[in-house]
Amino acid sequence: MLKAAAAKVYQTGLALMLGAAFALASPSALARKAPEVSTTAPGFETITLADLPRDGRTTYARILQGGPFSSDKDGSVFGNRERILPRQSRGYYREYTVRTPGARNRGARRIVCGGLEPQLPDACFYTGDHYNSFQQIVQ
Repeated sequence: MLKAAAAKVYQTGLALMLGAAFALASPSALARKAPEVSTTAPGFETITLADLPRDGRTTYARILQGGPFSSDKDGSVFGNRERILPRQSRGYYREYTVRTPGARNRGARRIVCGGLEPQLPDACFYTGDHYNSFQQIVQ
């Protein structure tokens, strides 16, 4: 039993250290791992990785790594019902939660990525106002 408790403490400590490393990672370190986006979608303002909120940079890094994510809904299909993002077939866009400090629920901040493979998105967009507006994430 003592052995199992020690293993759990070790796993928890390791998870905390990895989480802190992602949260504190410099934007340039995240940028090296990000896929190249050759063009921006017409009509969209852009936001650089460095200008994303810290929690946004953490979420973006987790998207590229395939998780772990903070919400069960992360990675679910984003329907683009607002029709703000460029039109694509259903299933192209996926949404991810960006932690909103002080929110008791998922909050308003999201990253929505489009592409055939979730870990290799063609383009990602940040919204700080729950889908009312989007900025395309660029290097």
